[in-house]
Amino acid sequence: QISLAGFSHVSSLAMASSKAWREIWVRPEVYPIWAAIGGAVSLSAFFCTRQITTSPGFRVYKDGRAEGVHEGKAREKEGTQWREHSIRKFMRGVSPQIFPGLNDAMSK
Repeated sequence: QISLAGFSHVSSLAMASSKAWREIWVRPEVYPIWAAIGGAVSLSAFFCTRQITTSPGFRVYKDGRAEGVHEGKAREKEGTQWREHSIRKFMRGVSPQIFPGLNDAMSK
């Protein structure tokens, strides 16, 4: 037999692995971790999907890449549409403050 006298963390790992995954990770105190990771994955998926599907500088097919330098009115319009997306348009009308109500109350 092997003695695990100095390895108390090994026994705790063995106990943790014997618990069900649901008992460990689906608890109210773990919800903020789920929210943070879920938000990060969602934003990453949005960014990557947007880059791959609509970026004027990214071409999946060979004929688009063979074009070389992207010039012309059509490409200029495509670039402008890429830059002026709906989130940017929405944020133009929003005050660049985190807590505008609190800032107004504190400045009076």
